[in-house]
Amino acid sequence: MAPTPEQLAAWRSHLACAFPAVQAVFADCMQDAARVLSPAGMGAYLDAARALGKMGRGPEPVLALLQEWPQTAQTAGEDTLEAVTALLHTMQKSPNSGAMAPLLQTLCAVARRLQGADPLQHYLRIVQGVMHHTSVSIHGHHTTFASPGLPVLLRHAPRLLGAVSVAGLGRWADYGVRHYQHHPEHQRAYFSLDLADSRAVLQRERHGTLLADVENQLRLTLRVLWGSSAPLRAYATSLGETPNAAPWSTHHTADDSICLPDVYDTLPGAFPVSGLDRYRVALAHLAAHRRWSQPLVADNLSPLQRLTIECLEDARVDHLLLRQYPGLRPLLLAAHPQPIEGACNPLLSSCLRHRLVMLSRALLEPGHGYRDAALRDCVGHFHALLDGCESGTAAMQILAVQHAARTRCQSDQLADVFFEGTVVSYRDDNRHLWTFIEAGDEEDTFAQRRTTTEPQAPGLPPRHYPEWDATSQSYRPDWASVYEAVHPSGDAAVIDALLARHRGLARQLEQVLDRQKPQNRVRIRHQEEGSELDLDVAIESLIDWRAGAVPDPRILMHHRPDSRSIAVLVLLDLSQSLNDPVIGTGQTRLMLGQQAVALLAWAIDRLGDQFALAGFHSNTRHDVRYQHIKGFSESWGVQSKARLAALQARYSTRMGAALRHAAHYLGAQTADRKLLLLLTDGRPSDVDVPDDTTLLADARQAVLELAQSGLHSHCISLDPQADTYVHQIFGHHATVVDRVEQLPERLSRLFLQLTG
Repeated sequence: MAPTPEQLAAWRSHLACAFPAVQAVFADCMQDAARVLSPAGMGAYLDAARALGKMGRGPEPVLALLQEWPQTAQTAGEDTLEAVTALLHTMQKSPNSGAMAPLLQTLCAVARRLQGADPLQHYLRIVQGVMHHTSVSIHGHHTTFASPGLPVLLRHAPRLLGAVSVAGLGRWADYGVRHYQHHPEHQRAYFSLDLADSRAVLQRERHGTLLADVENQLRLTLRVLWGSSAPLRAYATSLGETPNAAPWSTHHTADDSICLPDVYDTLPGAFPVSGLDRYRVALAHLAAHRRWSQPLVADNLSPLQRLTIECLEDARVDHLLLRQYPGLRPLLLAAHPQPIEGACNPLLSSCLRHRLVMLSRALLEPGHGYRDAALRDCVGHFHALLDGCESGTAAMQILAVQHAARTRCQSDQLADVFFEGTVVSYRDDNRHLWTFIEAGDEEDTFAQRRTTTEPQAPGLPPRHYPEWDATSQSYRPDWASVYEAVHPSGDAAVIDALLARHRGLARQLEQVLDRQKPQNRVRIRHQEEGSELDLDVAIESLIDWRAGAVPDPRILMHHRPDSRSIAVLVLLDLSQSLNDPVIGTGQTRLMLGQQAVALLAWAIDRLGDQFALAGFHSNTRHDVRYQHIKGFSESWGVQSKARLAALQARYSTRMGAALRHAAHYLGAQTADRKLLLLLTDGRPSDVDVPDDTTLLADARQAVLELAQSGLHSHCISLDPQADTYVHQIFGHHATVVDRVEQLPERLSRLFLQLTG
């Protein structure tokens, strides 16, 4: 019932607010509130509005509360008003009083997203937490300022809560206020989702199945079932009500890739489709297009004709897909909408999309039950073509043009398009299907757009790695960009000369190497250098010599292991400090490092272990360089030696990112034991990190990650002061070489101890 004039007068007197803007809407607000609030709730509602009016913050907070609270209370309960008013009083006493109106204006939308009193109170605690990170000490004085990100957070909260849980929103907000507490502009950009790490942290908290979590499974599916190694790329999906872009493929272009949404939620229905299954169906549909669809010339086709062709071609490749993998049928039907015939009124809106999705459903499901004559006739012709010889893309074009001409309506031109239940989410946007003779906007491909908006560094694209933040005890996702390349080559003879210089040490090591080899060994005969005499060959050479013939000098032999299963990756810190000279040697640390690694590579090669050599340096988190010197699949020969000879030291030491990237390659090996040896001369550091303890903590976390993956790591440090920090990173798995000139011998012997 509508409130009586007496009730309105009593409520107006209770409110005691003379703002004209409030008085103009007072009666309407009271009428809405009376329908949903109890008498006690009505009193608390008016008390809260009266208190806001007395705070001296203008009419906006009062108006927002009067208009938004009744619907909020209906969703979250009247009792939550106490928590809201407590937060408003806290705001009023702080520099954040300007955020009172934005909080109330979005409160109803937030409550609809959260659907409960407890989640709403959690949200209010998040807002209060963002407010509390607004203080800083300047010259010993404690100063408080308004939170720069709070108004932005409040404005975007309803949209964000459509994509993440309230707990996820809390973690995302906490990351922003911690990392950008002293950078107001950056904090505003973070809460506006304008920063890369903001989007990355939010992505980590998203609902549903992330492409990043299932990418390896999908790559394997694509390779095994379709024989394709096309790269999978993610594109960002919207966080609100805006429809998301469809998947696409850049087949027949220079940038051959498959683009899928970064996240898929479970598709509800009588037969729910999980996020992983949605990825599988979308990937199968795209792979079917890549195998069976042929490009068509689009210039002389109308939009209606092109939409109809795409509908029939999508259905055709789905049928071919089901012939090869019939077990996909339940998933395809569950992921395809089932529109109701007659749901769209052609007198009020354009029914083109509705007609086509009905046709698509009828083409997939024989028992569709639709009565439309044109639709049924098209379905009959479609199956006849599939059962015959003329069943390619060109045949679909002819049938589609005929069907479009038969079903075209004047109402198709109406601006109001009927979209309900017309999106087949697993199907792509069919950009690969069209070829344009005349240049136009339609030719804009993903690759072209990416070229113009995201300039790429030369060579391979970067691989992004998280970085550990010890303060918040969380990762900064996709923080460091690692660029990899094959190291330039120099003169391999330089390394041969270094090995010749250490020939005496090599002979000493050879005896140790023989003891390290497993008993199950393969004898390698006819060698000029070896560990023992090959008696049969030696006798034959002696006979030849006494007979006046040229004897065979290959009278030695050595053994290769046949059952040792070890993979080793030697990672070299190539930072600028390696150029420092070593007193009393006439050499730099880099030169001694080259000698040590050359001798170590020789020793590992003699043992027959899998091994790789790589180096790294960094110039901020955006430019970590990882250079391959020898790959696991390469032999220790001229090319590897030439790269080792050309080593150059420069820039800084972002150790954590390099360790993670090295683990990516070492973890892919099939050995029983995997060892990562790091040779460095200093603590982790980089020019964009003022406090080295930050990178020290990240390196320690990277070492823990390696251990959790079953990879053993050991650090050899050339820094005499390394004891103060290296054991914080590697624990007991670290060796400090005080006398750098002893490195060649110490490194090889250490390896033998670690792998004995």
